[in-house]
Amino acid sequence: MTRPCPPVERCPPAEPGQPAVPAVPLGRIAVRPTPPTRSPRATEIIGAARRLLEDEGAGSLTMRRLGEVLGIRAPSLYKHLPGKHAVETALVETALWEVGDALHRVVDGAGPGDVVDRLLAEYRRYALAHPNLYRLTALDPLGREGLPPGLEDWSGEPFYRATGEPYVAQALWAAAHGAVVLELASRFLPGTDLDRTWAALAAAFTAP
Repeated sequence: MTRPCPPVERCPPAEPGQPAVPAVPLGRIAVRPTPPTRSPRATEIIGAARRLLEDEGAGSLTMRRLGEVLGIRAPSLYKHLPGKHAVETALVETALWEVGDALHRVVDGAGPGDVVDRLLAEYRRYALAHPNLYRLTALDPLGREGLPPGLEDWSGEPFYRATGEPYVAQALWAAAHGAVVLELASRFLPGTDLDRTWAALAAAFTAP
């Protein structure tokens, strides 16, 4: 869903004599990008698209269905958003703002012993609360060219702040994504205590 920021190529190795992994959680690094300015009508369309996505699934997210929900002809929608792809990009953007804000708040209030556990708990909570939005954002190819510059990095930075090492951050994010996708698909064995599964995942990424 997010890229654990900063990108690996921007993370130089530790200087000689310095610890390989800094103390966590780290402070904020990336600046929160400025959201784009949208007209009230475009904002209304995006809100309706989100409700449609969450209530009826991605298959119902068409310009025709959006027009029906809003009570306007589908061609009128194109005056505000150029097509379905633009609507989906706006929804992905919305999810990245929301999950980034939520995860940064968690890391801001966490200590070194519980930062990973709290980060994973919030990531899981968001995905389970918005399953269709999560799937749209995390399972399909990400149209980076349509996103505000820096949004993907900023929204994923909490994984880096929680681990202090970019490849560990990527591994943590990958593990969280895999676990939540399996949970959304009900692929864990019946009777599995998923809270214990997530606790074990957090423990595997928490320094002793």
